[in-house]
Amino acid sequence: MSNRQEALGDGAIIESKADMIGLFERGEKPRSAWRIGTEHEKFVFRLADHGQPSWEEPNGIRDLLMAFGRYGWEPVFEDGKVIAATGADGSLSLEPAGQFELSGAMLENLHQTCAETGRHREQCLAIGAELGLGFLGLGFNPVARREDLPVMPKGRYTIMRQHMPRVGSLGLDMMLRTCTVQTNLDYGSEADMVKKFRVSLALQPLGTALFANSPFSEGRPNGFLSYRSHIWTDTDPARTGMLPFVFDEGFGYERYADYALDVPMYFAYRDGKYVDAAGLSFRDFLAGKLSVRPGERATYGDWKDHLSTAFPEVRMKGYLEMRGSDSGPQSRICALPALWVGLLYDGTALDAAWDLVKGWSIKGQQRMRDEVPRLALKATAPDGKSLQTLAKEVLAIAAGGLDRRARENGIGDSEAGFLAPLWEIAESGKTLAERYLDLFHGEWGGKIDPVWDAARF
Repeated sequence: MSNRQEALGDGAIIESKADMIGLFERGEKPRSAWRIGTEHEKFVFRLADHGQPSWEEPNGIRDLLMAFGRYGWEPVFEDGKVIAATGADGSLSLEPAGQFELSGAMLENLHQTCAETGRHREQCLAIGAELGLGFLGLGFNPVARREDLPVMPKGRYTIMRQHMPRVGSLGLDMMLRTCTVQTNLDYGSEADMVKKFRVSLALQPLGTALFANSPFSEGRPNGFLSYRSHIWTDTDPARTGMLPFVFDEGFGYERYADYALDVPMYFAYRDGKYVDAAGLSFRDFLAGKLSVRPGERATYGDWKDHLSTAFPEVRMKGYLEMRGSDSGPQSRICALPALWVGLLYDGTALDAAWDLVKGWSIKGQQRMRDEVPRLALKATAPDGKSLQTLAKEVLAIAAGGLDRRARENGIGDSEAGFLAPLWEIAESGKTLAERYLDLFHGEWGGKIDPVWDAARF
Protein backbone atom coordinates (compact mmCIF):
# COMPACT_ATOMS: atom_id res chain seq x y z
CA MET A 1 0.00 0.00 0.00
CA SER A 2 1.43 3.34 -1.02
CA ASN A 3 2.16 6.09 1.46
CA ARG A 4 -0.57 8.52 2.40
CA GLN A 5 0.02 11.79 0.57
CA GLU A 6 -1.56 15.17 1.23
CA ALA A 7 -2.09 17.88 -1.38
CA LEU A 8 -3.37 21.42 -1.50
CA GLY A 9 -7.14 21.42 -1.27
CA ASP A 10 -7.45 18.13 0.62
CA GLY A 11 -9.05 19.93 3.55
CA ALA A 12 -11.99 21.23 1.51
CA ILE A 13 -15.40 19.89 2.56
CA ILE A 14 -17.15 17.72 -0.03
CA GLU A 15 -20.36 19.51 -0.97
CA SER A 16 -21.72 17.19 -3.66
CA LYS A 17 -21.10 14.04 -5.65
CA ALA A 18 -19.66 16.28 -8.35
CA ASP A 19 -16.78 17.07 -5.99
CA MET A 20 -16.00 13.36 -5.70
CA ILE A 21 -16.31 12.72 -9.42
CA GLY A 22 -14.01 15.68 -9.96
CA LEU A 23 -11.09 13.60 -8.67
CA PHE A 24 -11.54 11.22 -11.60
CA GLU A 25 -12.11 14.05 -14.08
CA ARG A 26 -8.90 15.77 -13.01
CA GLY A 27 -7.07 12.54 -13.76
CA GLU A 28 -7.70 13.01 -17.48
CA LYS A 29 -4.50 13.76 -19.41
CA PRO A 30 -3.58 14.25 -23.06
CA ARG A 31 -1.79 11.27 -24.59
CA SER A 32 1.52 13.17 -24.49
CA ALA A 33 1.27 13.32 -20.69
CA TRP A 34 0.42 9.64 -20.09
CA ARG A 35 2.90 8.10 -17.69
CA ILE A 36 3.78 4.71 -16.21
CA GLY A 37 3.91 4.00 -12.48
CA THR A 38 5.10 0.65 -11.13
CA GLU A 39 4.79 -0.57 -7.55
CA HIS A 40 6.47 -3.72 -6.30
CA GLU A 41 6.78 -5.44 -2.96
CA LYS A 42 9.22 -8.04 -1.66
CA PHE A 43 9.74 -9.90 1.58
CA VAL A 44 12.62 -8.86 3.82
CA PHE A 45 14.42 -11.67 5.63
CA ARG A 46 17.46 -12.14 7.84
CA LEU A 47 20.21 -13.92 5.96
CA ALA A 48 21.27 -15.72 9.15
CA ASP A 49 18.02 -17.57 9.87
CA HIS A 50 15.53 -16.58 7.12
CA GLY A 51 13.26 -14.98 9.75
CA GLN A 52 11.38 -11.75 9.15
CA PRO A 53 12.92 -8.79 11.00
CA SER A 54 10.82 -6.60 13.24
CA TRP A 55 10.71 -2.82 12.94
CA GLU A 56 12.60 -2.14 16.15
CA GLU A 57 15.31 -4.84 16.28
CA PRO A 58 18.93 -3.90 15.45
CA ASN A 59 19.45 -4.14 11.68
CA GLY A 60 15.70 -4.47 11.29
CA ILE A 61 13.14 -2.59 9.23
CA ARG A 62 13.70 0.76 10.95
CA ASP A 63 17.42 0.61 10.22
CA LEU A 64 16.74 -0.54 6.68
CA LEU A 65 14.56 2.49 5.95
CA MET A 66 16.98 4.93 7.55
CA ALA A 67 19.91 3.50 5.59
CA PHE A 68 18.31 4.63 2.34
CA GLY A 69 19.14 8.18 3.38
CA ARG A 70 22.60 7.71 1.86
CA TYR A 71 20.89 7.56 -1.55
CA GLY A 72 18.95 10.76 -0.99
CA TRP A 73 15.74 9.28 0.42
CA GLU A 74 13.99 11.43 3.04
CA PRO A 75 12.40 9.58 5.97
CA VAL A 76 8.68 9.88 6.70
CA PHE A 77 7.53 9.56 10.32
CA GLU A 78 4.32 8.59 12.06
CA ASP A 79 4.13 9.09 15.81
CA GLY A 80 7.88 9.63 15.81
CA LYS A 81 8.63 6.34 14.05
CA VAL A 82 10.00 6.09 10.53
CA ILE A 83 7.50 4.24 8.37
CA ALA A 84 8.43 5.36 4.84
CA ALA A 85 10.78 7.44 2.73
CA THR A 86 10.48 9.66 -0.33
CA GLY A 87 12.96 10.34 -3.11
CA ALA A 88 13.48 10.94 -6.79
CA ASP A 89 12.38 7.39 -7.60
CA GLY A 90 9.05 7.69 -5.76
CA SER A 91 8.42 6.41 -2.27
CA LEU A 92 9.41 3.49 -0.07
CA SER A 93 6.76 2.08 2.23
CA LEU A 94 6.05 -0.85 4.51
CA GLU A 95 3.35 -3.45 4.29
CA PRO A 96 1.91 -4.70 7.62
CA ALA A 97 4.57 -7.36 8.36
CA GLY A 98 7.47 -5.37 6.95
CA GLN A 99 7.15 -6.30 3.29
CA PHE A 100 9.14 -3.60 1.52
CA GLU A 101 7.59 -1.62 -1.35
CA LEU A 102 8.85 0.80 -3.95
CA SER A 103 6.07 2.94 -5.38
CA GLY A 104 7.95 4.22 -8.38
CA ALA A 105 7.80 7.62 -10.01
CA MET A 106 5.48 8.27 -12.94
CA LEU A 107 7.77 7.77 -15.93
CA GLU A 108 7.55 8.29 -19.67
CA ASN A 109 8.73 4.90 -20.93
CA LEU A 110 9.53 1.35 -19.88
CA HIS A 111 13.29 1.79 -20.25
CA GLN A 112 13.08 4.34 -17.46
CA THR A 113 10.88 2.01 -15.43
CA CYS A 114 13.35 -0.86 -15.64
CA ALA A 115 16.27 1.45 -14.86
CA GLU A 116 14.39 2.64 -11.76
CA THR A 117 13.81 -0.95 -10.68
CA GLY A 118 17.48 -1.73 -11.24
CA ARG A 119 18.59 1.21 -9.09
CA HIS A 120 16.25 0.10 -6.33
CA ARG A 121 17.56 -3.46 -6.46
CA GLU A 122 21.17 -2.27 -6.25
CA GLN A 123 20.37 -0.07 -3.26
CA CYS A 124 18.50 -2.90 -1.51
CA LEU A 125 21.34 -5.35 -2.03
CA ALA A 126 24.02 -2.92 -0.88
CA ILE A 127 22.16 -2.01 2.30
CA GLY A 128 21.03 -5.58 2.85
CA ALA A 129 24.60 -6.85 2.73
CA GLU A 130 25.55 -4.46 5.53
CA LEU A 131 22.50 -5.26 7.68
CA GLY A 132 22.45 -8.99 7.04
CA LEU A 133 19.15 -8.78 5.17
CA GLY A 134 17.92 -10.34 1.95
CA PHE A 135 14.88 -9.68 -0.23
CA LEU A 136 12.58 -12.37 -1.61
CA GLY A 137 10.48 -12.09 -4.78
CA LEU A 138 7.45 -14.31 -4.23
CA GLY A 139 3.73 -13.64 -3.99
CA PHE A 140 3.31 -15.38 -0.62
CA ASN A 141 5.64 -15.93 2.31
CA PRO A 142 6.91 -19.50 1.79
CA VAL A 143 7.49 -20.45 5.42
CA ALA A 144 6.12 -18.04 8.03
CA ARG A 145 3.02 -18.64 10.07
CA ARG A 146 0.71 -15.69 10.43
CA GLU A 147 1.12 -15.54 14.21
CA ASP A 148 4.92 -15.48 14.03
CA LEU A 149 5.25 -12.35 11.93
CA PRO A 150 6.14 -8.88 13.23
CA VAL A 151 3.78 -5.94 12.85
CA MET A 152 4.80 -2.51 11.60
CA PRO A 153 3.94 0.64 13.63
CA LYS A 154 1.41 2.16 11.21
CA GLY A 155 -1.96 3.31 12.53
CA ARG A 156 -4.08 2.24 9.58
CA TYR A 157 -2.72 -1.31 9.84
CA THR A 158 -3.81 -1.61 13.47
CA ILE A 159 -7.37 -0.76 12.41
CA MET A 160 -7.27 -3.15 9.46
CA ARG A 161 -5.88 -6.03 11.52
CA GLN A 162 -8.73 -5.70 13.97
CA HIS A 163 -11.38 -5.47 11.25
CA MET A 164 -10.23 -8.15 8.80
CA PRO A 165 -11.35 -11.21 10.82
CA ARG A 166 -14.88 -9.77 10.97
CA VAL A 167 -15.34 -9.89 7.19
CA GLY A 168 -13.24 -12.79 5.88
CA SER A 169 -10.99 -15.64 6.94
CA LEU A 170 -7.90 -14.72 4.88
CA GLY A 171 -7.62 -10.95 5.27
CA LEU A 172 -4.79 -11.18 7.78
CA ASP A 173 -2.89 -13.40 5.37
CA MET A 174 -3.36 -10.76 2.69
CA MET A 175 -1.89 -8.15 5.00
CA LEU A 176 0.96 -10.14 6.53
CA ARG A 177 2.02 -12.78 4.04
CA THR A 178 1.54 -11.48 0.48
CA CYS A 179 3.54 -9.39 -1.99
CA THR A 180 2.38 -7.99 -5.30
CA VAL A 181 3.51 -5.94 -8.27
CA GLN A 182 1.15 -3.48 -9.93
CA THR A 183 1.07 -0.90 -12.71
CA ASN A 184 -0.61 2.51 -12.62
CA LEU A 185 -1.67 4.05 -15.94
CA ASP A 186 -3.43 7.19 -17.17
CA TYR A 187 -6.51 7.83 -19.30
CA GLY A 188 -7.46 10.67 -21.60
CA SER A 189 -11.21 10.98 -21.07
CA GLU A 190 -14.12 9.24 -19.41
CA ALA A 191 -14.71 7.13 -22.53
CA ASP A 192 -11.03 6.20 -22.66
CA MET A 193 -11.10 5.27 -18.97
CA VAL A 194 -14.14 3.03 -19.51
CA LYS A 195 -12.54 1.12 -22.37
CA LYS A 196 -9.24 0.69 -20.53
CA PHE A 197 -11.03 -0.35 -17.33
CA ARG A 198 -13.05 -2.98 -19.17
CA VAL A 199 -10.12 -4.44 -21.08
CA SER A 200 -7.78 -4.53 -18.07
CA LEU A 201 -10.45 -5.98 -15.77
CA ALA A 202 -11.43 -8.72 -18.22
CA LEU A 203 -7.78 -9.66 -18.77
CA GLN A 204 -6.66 -9.28 -15.15
CA PRO A 205 -6.96 -13.06 -14.52
CA LEU A 206 -4.60 -13.61 -17.44
CA GLY A 207 -2.13 -11.26 -15.77
CA THR A 208 -2.51 -13.30 -12.58
CA ALA A 209 -1.82 -16.50 -14.52
CA LEU A 210 1.28 -15.18 -16.29
CA PHE A 211 2.74 -13.89 -13.02
CA ALA A 212 1.67 -16.83 -10.78
CA ASN A 213 4.42 -17.15 -8.19
CA SER A 214 3.05 -18.17 -4.79
CA PRO A 215 2.93 -21.99 -4.59
CA PHE A 216 4.29 -22.46 -1.05
CA SER A 217 2.90 -21.91 2.46
CA GLU A 218 4.57 -22.82 5.73
CA GLY A 219 7.25 -24.82 3.97
CA ARG A 220 5.05 -26.94 1.72
CA PRO A 221 3.15 -26.67 -1.58
CA ASN A 222 -0.25 -25.13 -0.90
CA GLY A 223 -2.16 -26.52 -3.89
CA PHE A 224 -2.20 -23.19 -5.72
CA LEU A 225 0.00 -21.52 -8.29
CA SER A 226 -1.11 -18.05 -7.16
CA TYR A 227 -2.16 -18.49 -3.56
CA ARG A 228 -1.95 -14.70 -3.20
CA SER A 229 -4.76 -14.39 -5.75
CA HIS A 230 -6.86 -17.00 -3.94
CA ILE A 231 -6.50 -15.08 -0.67
CA TRP A 232 -8.35 -12.11 -2.16
CA THR A 233 -11.44 -14.30 -2.64
CA ASP A 234 -11.96 -14.45 1.15
CA THR A 235 -10.57 -11.15 2.38
CA ASP A 236 -13.52 -8.75 2.33
CA PRO A 237 -16.23 -9.16 -0.34
CA ALA A 238 -17.43 -5.57 0.12
CA ARG A 239 -14.17 -4.15 -1.26
CA THR A 240 -12.66 -6.81 -3.55
CA GLY A 241 -13.48 -8.69 -6.73
CA MET A 242 -14.13 -8.35 -10.46
CA LEU A 243 -16.71 -5.49 -10.43
CA PRO A 244 -19.21 -6.74 -13.04
CA PHE A 245 -20.94 -3.33 -13.12
CA VAL A 246 -17.95 -2.00 -15.08
CA PHE A 247 -19.43 -3.74 -18.13
CA ASP A 248 -22.91 -2.26 -17.68
CA GLU A 249 -24.17 0.26 -20.21
CA GLY A 250 -23.54 3.77 -18.92
CA PHE A 251 -20.60 2.88 -16.68
CA GLY A 252 -18.38 5.86 -15.94
CA TYR A 253 -17.01 8.06 -13.19
CA GLU A 254 -20.31 8.38 -11.35
CA ARG A 255 -20.95 4.64 -11.19
CA TYR A 256 -17.48 4.00 -9.80
CA ALA A 257 -18.04 6.73 -7.21
CA ASP A 258 -21.30 5.03 -6.19
CA TYR A 259 -19.43 1.75 -5.79
CA ALA A 260 -16.77 3.38 -3.63
CA LEU A 261 -19.43 5.06 -1.48
CA ASP A 262 -20.87 1.62 -0.73
CA VAL A 263 -17.47 0.30 0.41
CA PRO A 264 -17.38 0.39 4.23
CA MET A 265 -14.83 2.71 5.79
CA TYR A 266 -11.64 1.76 7.59
CA PHE A 267 -10.60 5.07 9.14
CA ALA A 268 -10.59 8.84 9.17
CA TYR A 269 -7.29 10.71 9.46
CA ARG A 270 -7.36 13.58 11.95
CA ASP A 271 -4.57 15.51 13.69
CA GLY A 272 -1.93 13.04 12.55
CA LYS A 273 -3.87 10.03 13.88
CA TYR A 274 -5.97 7.31 12.31
CA VAL A 275 -9.46 7.22 13.83
CA ASP A 276 -11.08 3.78 13.75
CA ALA A 277 -14.19 3.92 11.55
CA ALA A 278 -14.08 0.31 10.36
CA GLY A 279 -17.41 -0.84 8.97
CA LEU A 280 -19.01 2.62 9.06
CA SER A 281 -20.55 4.41 6.08
CA PHE A 282 -18.76 7.08 4.09
CA ARG A 283 -22.19 8.39 3.13
CA ASP A 284 -22.75 9.14 6.83
CA PHE A 285 -19.40 10.91 6.90
CA LEU A 286 -20.52 13.11 4.00
CA ALA A 287 -23.63 14.06 5.97
CA GLY A 288 -21.76 14.80 9.21
CA LYS A 289 -23.25 11.73 10.88
CA LEU A 290 -20.17 9.54 11.36
CA SER A 291 -20.47 8.18 14.89
CA VAL A 292 -16.76 8.41 15.68
CA ARG A 293 -16.52 12.06 14.47
CA PRO A 294 -20.03 13.46 15.06
CA GLY A 295 -20.74 16.72 13.30
CA GLU A 296 -17.67 16.53 11.06
CA ARG A 297 -18.09 16.27 7.31
CA ALA A 298 -15.83 14.41 4.93
CA THR A 299 -13.16 16.32 3.03
CA TYR A 300 -11.56 15.80 -0.35
CA GLY A 301 -8.60 14.21 1.46
CA ASP A 302 -10.96 11.80 3.22
CA TRP A 303 -12.34 10.76 -0.18
CA LYS A 304 -8.84 10.09 -1.50
CA ASP A 305 -8.08 8.03 1.61
CA HIS A 306 -11.31 6.10 1.23
CA LEU A 307 -10.65 5.24 -2.42
CA SER A 308 -7.36 3.66 -1.31
CA THR A 309 -9.24 1.20 0.93
CA ALA A 310 -11.14 -0.48 -1.92
CA PHE A 311 -9.21 -3.44 -3.35
CA PRO A 312 -10.84 -4.64 -6.59
CA GLU A 313 -8.81 -6.35 -9.32
CA VAL A 314 -8.58 -2.97 -11.09
CA ARG A 315 -8.91 0.25 -9.10
CA MET A 316 -9.46 3.89 -10.08
CA LYS A 317 -7.99 6.82 -8.14
CA GLY A 318 -7.53 9.46 -10.85
CA TYR A 319 -5.59 6.79 -12.73
CA LEU A 320 -6.08 3.04 -13.19
CA GLU A 321 -4.25 0.42 -11.13
CA MET A 322 -3.73 -3.15 -12.42
CA ARG A 323 -3.62 -5.18 -9.21
CA GLY A 324 -3.73 -8.86 -10.18
CA SER A 325 -0.10 -10.07 -10.15
CA ASP A 326 2.24 -11.85 -7.75
CA SER A 327 5.60 -10.32 -7.01
CA GLY A 328 8.70 -11.84 -8.55
CA PRO A 329 12.19 -11.22 -9.93
CA GLN A 330 13.27 -7.95 -11.51
CA SER A 331 12.64 -9.08 -15.10
CA ARG A 332 8.99 -9.74 -14.32
CA ILE A 333 8.62 -6.42 -12.54
CA CYS A 334 9.62 -4.79 -15.83
CA ALA A 335 7.33 -7.15 -17.78
CA LEU A 336 4.14 -6.19 -15.98
CA PRO A 337 3.99 -2.55 -17.10
CA ALA A 338 5.14 -3.70 -20.55
CA LEU A 339 2.06 -5.91 -20.81
CA TRP A 340 -0.43 -3.24 -19.81
CA VAL A 341 1.23 -0.29 -21.56
CA GLY A 342 1.32 -2.33 -24.76
CA LEU A 343 -2.38 -3.10 -24.48
CA LEU A 344 -3.73 0.22 -23.20
CA TYR A 345 -1.52 3.04 -24.47
CA ASP A 346 -1.83 2.31 -28.20
CA GLY A 347 -5.22 2.80 -29.86
CA THR A 348 -4.87 -0.10 -32.31
CA ALA A 349 -3.84 -2.48 -29.52
CA LEU A 350 -6.64 -1.29 -27.24
CA ASP A 351 -9.19 -1.89 -30.00
CA ALA A 352 -7.80 -5.37 -30.67
CA ALA A 353 -7.83 -6.27 -26.97
CA TRP A 354 -11.41 -5.04 -26.66
CA ASP A 355 -12.39 -7.18 -29.64
CA LEU A 356 -10.99 -10.21 -27.79
CA VAL A 357 -13.01 -9.67 -24.61
CA LYS A 358 -16.15 -7.72 -25.51
CA GLY A 359 -18.22 -10.85 -26.09
CA TRP A 360 -17.24 -12.47 -22.79
CA SER A 361 -20.05 -13.03 -20.30
CA ILE A 362 -19.76 -11.85 -16.70
CA LYS A 363 -20.26 -15.45 -15.58
CA GLY A 364 -17.44 -16.61 -17.83
CA GLN A 365 -15.10 -13.92 -16.55
CA GLN A 366 -15.81 -14.89 -12.95
CA ARG A 367 -15.28 -18.58 -13.69
CA MET A 368 -11.91 -17.77 -15.26
CA ARG A 369 -10.93 -15.66 -12.27
CA ASP A 370 -11.92 -18.51 -9.93
CA GLU A 371 -9.89 -21.09 -11.89
CA VAL A 372 -6.68 -19.11 -12.30
CA PRO A 373 -5.25 -19.31 -8.75
CA ARG A 374 -4.99 -23.11 -9.06
CA LEU A 375 -4.61 -23.62 -12.80
CA ALA A 376 -2.90 -20.46 -14.13
CA LEU A 377 -2.47 -20.90 -17.90
CA LYS A 378 -4.36 -24.21 -17.84
CA ALA A 379 -7.55 -22.34 -16.93
CA THR A 380 -10.14 -21.65 -19.62
CA ALA A 381 -11.13 -18.26 -20.99
CA PRO A 382 -14.82 -17.36 -21.30
CA ASP A 383 -14.73 -18.16 -25.04
CA GLY A 384 -13.44 -21.68 -24.36
CA LYS A 385 -9.78 -21.29 -25.32
CA SER A 386 -7.01 -22.06 -22.87
CA LEU A 387 -5.32 -19.15 -21.16
CA GLN A 388 -2.07 -20.31 -22.71
CA THR A 389 -3.56 -19.69 -26.15
CA LEU A 390 -5.08 -16.41 -24.99
CA ALA A 391 -1.73 -15.34 -23.56
CA LYS A 392 -0.03 -15.65 -26.94
CA GLU A 393 -2.74 -13.61 -28.62
CA VAL A 394 -2.63 -10.91 -25.96
CA LEU A 395 1.17 -10.72 -25.93
CA ALA A 396 1.19 -10.30 -29.72
CA ILE A 397 -1.24 -7.39 -29.37
CA ALA A 398 0.85 -5.86 -26.58
CA ALA A 399 4.08 -6.26 -28.55
CA GLY A 400 2.51 -4.48 -31.51
CA GLY A 401 1.34 -1.67 -29.27
CA LEU A 402 4.81 -1.21 -27.80
CA ASP A 403 6.46 -1.24 -31.20
CA ARG A 404 4.05 1.41 -32.46
CA ARG A 405 4.80 3.57 -29.40
CA ALA A 406 8.38 3.64 -30.72
CA ARG A 407 9.95 4.49 -27.37
CA GLU A 408 13.46 3.16 -27.98
CA ASN A 409 16.46 3.31 -25.71
CA GLY A 410 19.85 4.67 -26.72
CA ILE A 411 20.78 1.60 -28.74
CA GLY A 412 17.47 1.26 -30.54
CA ASP A 413 15.75 -1.40 -28.41
CA SER A 414 11.94 -1.39 -28.43
CA GLU A 415 9.96 -1.54 -25.22
CA ALA A 416 8.57 -4.83 -26.55
CA GLY A 417 11.74 -6.55 -25.36
CA PHE A 418 10.47 -6.34 -21.80
CA LEU A 419 7.77 -8.88 -22.71
CA ALA A 420 10.38 -11.61 -23.20
CA PRO A 421 9.83 -13.35 -19.81
CA LEU A 422 6.09 -13.51 -20.50
CA TRP A 423 6.62 -14.92 -24.00
CA GLU A 424 8.73 -17.68 -22.46
CA ILE A 425 5.95 -18.52 -20.01
CA ALA A 426 3.25 -18.41 -22.69
CA GLU A 427 5.22 -20.61 -25.10
CA SER A 428 6.14 -23.18 -22.47
CA GLY A 429 2.85 -23.04 -20.60
CA LYS A 430 4.83 -23.21 -17.35
CA THR A 431 4.67 -20.42 -14.80
CA LEU A 432 7.39 -19.51 -12.33
CA ALA A 433 5.31 -21.19 -9.61
CA GLU A 434 5.33 -24.46 -11.55
CA ARG A 435 9.09 -24.24 -12.06
CA TYR A 436 9.58 -23.83 -8.32
CA LEU A 437 7.29 -26.78 -7.65
CA ASP A 438 9.31 -28.92 -10.06
CA LEU A 439 12.46 -27.97 -8.15
CA PHE A 440 10.80 -28.67 -4.79
CA HIS A 441 9.74 -32.16 -5.84
CA GLY A 442 13.02 -32.82 -7.66
CA GLU A 443 16.35 -31.12 -7.08
CA TRP A 444 15.37 -29.66 -3.70
CA GLY A 445 14.33 -33.04 -2.34
CA GLY A 446 11.10 -31.79 -0.79
CA LYS A 447 12.87 -29.09 1.22
CA ILE A 448 11.95 -25.42 1.08
CA ASP A 449 15.29 -23.90 2.15
CA PRO A 450 16.68 -23.51 -1.40
CA VAL A 451 13.88 -21.06 -2.19
CA TRP A 452 15.69 -18.33 -0.26
CA ASP A 453 18.42 -18.33 -2.90
CA ALA A 454 16.26 -19.26 -5.90
CA ALA A 455 13.78 -16.41 -5.37
CA ARG A 456 16.17 -13.75 -4.06
CA PHE A 457 15.32 -10.31 -5.41
